[in-house]
Amino acid sequence: MEYRNIAIIAHVDHGKTTLVDGLLKQTLKLGHGEEIAERAMDSNDLERERGITILAKNTAVEYKGVKINIVDTPGHADFGGEVERVLGMVDGALVLVDAAEGPMPQTRFVLRKAIELGLKPIVVVNKIDRQDARPEEVVNLTFDLMAELGANDDQLDFPILYAIARDGKAFKDLDNPQDDMHELFEMVLEQIPAPAVDLEAPFQMLVTNLDYSEYLGRIVLGRVQRGKVKKGEFVQLIHKDGTMTKTRVVQPFTHLGLRRIEADEVGAGDIVALAGIEDAQIGETIADLADPEALPIITVDEPTVSMVFQPNTSPFAGKEGKYVTSRHLNDRLKREVMTNVSLRVEEIRPDEFKVSGRGELHLSILLETMRREGYEVQVGAPQVIIREIDGQKHEPIEHLVIDVPEQHSSTVIGVLGARKGQMVNMEPQGSRVRVEFKIPSRALFGFRTQFLSMTQGEGIMSHIFDGYAPWAGDLKTRQNGSLVSMEDGVAFAYSIFKLQDRGTFFIDAGQDVYVGMIVGENAREQDMNVNVCKNKKLTNVRSAGADEALTLIPPRRLSLEDALEYIADDELVELTPQSIRLRKKVLNPSFRK
Repeated sequence: MEYRNIAIIAHVDHGKTTLVDGLLKQTLKLGHGEEIAERAMDSNDLERERGITILAKNTAVEYKGVKINIVDTPGHADFGGEVERVLGMVDGALVLVDAAEGPMPQTRFVLRKAIELGLKPIVVVNKIDRQDARPEEVVNLTFDLMAELGANDDQLDFPILYAIARDGKAFKDLDNPQDDMHELFEMVLEQIPAPAVDLEAPFQMLVTNLDYSEYLGRIVLGRVQRGKVKKGEFVQLIHKDGTMTKTRVVQPFTHLGLRRIEADEVGAGDIVALAGIEDAQIGETIADLADPEALPIITVDEPTVSMVFQPNTSPFAGKEGKYVTSRHLNDRLKREVMTNVSLRVEEIRPDEFKVSGRGELHLSILLETMRREGYEVQVGAPQVIIREIDGQKHEPIEHLVIDVPEQHSSTVIGVLGARKGQMVNMEPQGSRVRVEFKIPSRALFGFRTQFLSMTQGEGIMSHIFDGYAPWAGDLKTRQNGSLVSMEDGVAFAYSIFKLQDRGTFFIDAGQDVYVGMIVGENAREQDMNVNVCKNKKLTNVRSAGADEALTLIPPRRLSLEDALEYIADDELVELTPQSIRLRKKVLNPSFRK
């Protein structure tokens, strides 16, 4: 069988997963007999809730007797490790660009990786039905970006398609729109090179992804580089340190639509799954038993942000979670490192782990997954990873792009300037302005919430790691102190009512609190200890204000990301399956002075 292996790469929200839906639905008409849900590739709960892709996943369609393996990749910069890992499996890439927004920071990142690997790009200008679409201009901007990233002449001579992925349409000519995606399929067959296949050579495959099945145990995924392997055959697993383990392929699988299909034999050029290889890690090689030869190990960019994870030590520890000890936490983090290639875990003390990742979102998705599994953890504020280069302190810098209504642009530029941001480009786009900055990564901690309030929810911001630069000096990103509970007990509406002009509360009346728990944000710069557990004294003497109604301002509900952005260096976020609480590291107020 002939194969084509392609990845779909783009900035977040430019329509990658929706395009895969369209490709699957159209090949279904050819008789693969499955129902396709919307955003079918976003299979886990977090992806569905947030509308983003977190893990790279593969599917396959058949068109005119050719099997096209498609890898859907995440668009968020924090999951760049997922993209880097899977680009080695493919020979070409569909580069999706929004017809209005044009190339964005993540487009630059994934394009650079694809160009370095020599992949053949096909540019798909998506969402051409938008009112503010500018397809011709976007194609020129994409060409300029590729030239800037050092693409060769063959890559720069890229074919162009225009698409409305949501409606399942893709076509070559703007003046001659089609109702389906057959022109896209034709272009993939025509432009993307078929993999070089040598079925007689010794078997060799690089593990690029891991999955798990209740019945079969660990399943490894990757592209077969050469040779073939049969069900039940013995192979060598070559570890990263060069040692080998003899193991057996219990069951090979190929993909079609959203299903894994059992096969008796799989061969070179196809993206396959093998069950039975228990100790495999991402980046290791599965090779022929008689003639084992290792493939280069996958390398991904280093992490830039770290957090300290600890078991929960608050007075409420163990009330809601199932896994509460440091041993549970250690085992869970070890398991995560096996599949999450851009994550690093370092044990500082037996009950304290420094976890480093690509960004706040990368780490917060891990935390959210853990609390849903029943873990209780507490984490400190995110810190950037500092490097020493030529005896000088360097910190990670982000390339930030903001798109804001014109009337808010000067305010946002002023705030980013105060956070040590340097403007590198500014271009008006109708009633909106697009501004680009180089800014220290730590300056963006806690900025998103402020940015959305400054632009009344209309601003769009995206950023991506851009390298290291000399330390920019001290930064003050948080203007307000915290309201900290000084009593254990239940919060009363009476006390909250009396205190609500002092700041914004995070808790409701009737909620349990403990000494040192953060119950709100102070309107001033310092922390303030407050007693929210004081109720009104009842007497038999009537007074003028006796029956005044207690109208409470609704509390500010913090999501996990908001909580991580909010905390200062002396504060922690306490996470349990049911609650997200904020607390001081030192609970006793007299020890905090």
